[in-house]
Amino acid sequence: MKTRAVILAGGEGTRLGVLTAKRTKPAVPFAGKYRIIDFPLSNCVNSNIYDVMIIAQYRPQSLIEHIGSGGPWDLNRDFTGGVRIYTPYKSRASGWFIGTADAVQQNFLFIKRSDPDLVLILSGDHVYAMDYAKMIEYHFSHHADLTMATIRVPMEEASRYGIIEVTPDMCVTSFIEKPAHPPSNLINMGVYLFNRRVLDEALWEDNQNKESTHDFGKDVLPAMVKGGARVIAYPYEGYWVDVGTVESYWKAHMDLLRTPTPFDLSNRSWIIHTRTEERAPVRVDRGAVIEDSMICDGCVIESGAHVIRSILSPGVRVHAGAVVTESIVLTDATINCGSSVTRAILDKHSTICENAVMGEMCEGDLKISMAGKHAIIPPKTIIKAGALIGPDVITEDYSSKVIESGQYIQTRRLPYEI
Repeated sequence: MKTRAVILAGGEGTRLGVLTAKRTKPAVPFAGKYRIIDFPLSNCVNSNIYDVMIIAQYRPQSLIEHIGSGGPWDLNRDFTGGVRIYTPYKSRASGWFIGTADAVQQNFLFIKRSDPDLVLILSGDHVYAMDYAKMIEYHFSHHADLTMATIRVPMEEASRYGIIEVTPDMCVTSFIEKPAHPPSNLINMGVYLFNRRVLDEALWEDNQNKESTHDFGKDVLPAMVKGGARVIAYPYEGYWVDVGTVESYWKAHMDLLRTPTPFDLSNRSWIIHTRTEERAPVRVDRGAVIEDSMICDGCVIESGAHVIRSILSPGVRVHAGAVVTESIVLTDATINCGSSVTRAILDKHSTICENAVMGEMCEGDLKISMAGKHAIIPPKTIIKAGALIGPDVITEDYSSKVIESGQYIQTRRLPYEI
């Protein structure tokens, strides 16, 4: 049996704020050295699935550069699978993708080109390690038309997801997308294994429905359940996080720093592959303090600097006297002398100037401060918890030394000036 994986990687990811201002959500860095899409890609190759399509749409440039020909995942193959990236194209019958199902429908000619028996549809923005080969065995043993992976989440979080109700033998009897009052905490993970013929028919029926939003969760799956298709739930019990919000993205990083960690990136039996670049070893000066943190190659932690429960991507520099607490700092960001970064996310090449304060610990609701790519936080400026600094912001864009929670500072320069 031949399986083709299709990874949906076109999401704009507006809930991730400044992190997706210049990149698609699956291309957002994670855990210092990875991109989010590395997880479903690595799951595929670790499950011996080497035929992978990626469907992109919103700002795909960094995603395309990261994946390249697929070498880090052993997917640089021309005739026996490999990885291919597909973006929208204009024709008489196609254009921008309207929803997840429409994205697959518009590319179905490419999907069935190698005549796969099964189509595995994956979201490109989830962090987890899953053996799809076991799911395929389960699919056949249950004689399913569609098998969908499910997991239980805390009841207070269930309204964020599609809710599944099943019979004792795991047949899906009901599917409700993001109900305000969920009847259970068994949710849809966004991992679907279709018999190809069944997928073709379901997409065509959805395409003909003028009232549909052409989304798998909202339209295709509920219609299949109501139409009597044999839809089976596959119970998954490992670690899984949808990192589609700032809060879930931050919490997933903090999970990596727990002892014991619920998700072990060091598991040599299930390697998360990625594209890496050569960097010098980490340098930690005498007098620097690092506690419960992950530090990538090329970082420099100067004397007197203090890094606590934080994740530093390659090339980050923390200068003397700076304190970084419960924060995520992406590649080549700079935190200058005497500054403080607390519960913040700093994008690539951002700069915290001398004696600036970025974020704070707050009681009650979690509030994460964020700075976009190439953003500058001027000296002695205070960025309160929950404030956002957009990409390319410079000193002249600030009208105050204190940026309050909920404020969003954006650059006033024109695109050609950046």
